[in-house]
Amino acid sequence: MADGSDTTLTAEQTAGEQAPQGLVAGLKAFAAGHGGAKAVIEYVGKRGARIVLVGSDGEWGDQFADDTVTAREACAKAGVTVENAWERELMDQMRPSNDLWRSMARRTMAR
Repeated sequence: MADGSDTTLTAEQTAGEQAPQGLVAGLKAFAAGHGGAKAVIEYVGKRGARIVLVGSDGEWGDQFADDTVTAREACAKAGVTVENAWERELMDQMRPSNDLWRSMARRTMAR
């Protein structure tokens, strides 16, 4: 039996890929519009990776990348700090809009 896995994704396997300029521009625009931003990257299977952005003003949004390596590269190019996990301080900084609260309430009531 061979050591390691041939399905493990490594940085060397994706070194030739470039972060899409539209993704980088979107991250830069969000950060500029909200006084800076931090990001958490979440793997979402075949869909790729979700970059959840939290602005310094508490607003948040998201972008999608093809994979986590591309997401990290795009954040680096955009100057957005990537957090390793959802830390309490970052969660406390988020301020969901009233529209989001209403939409979540409708989903709960509809069940």
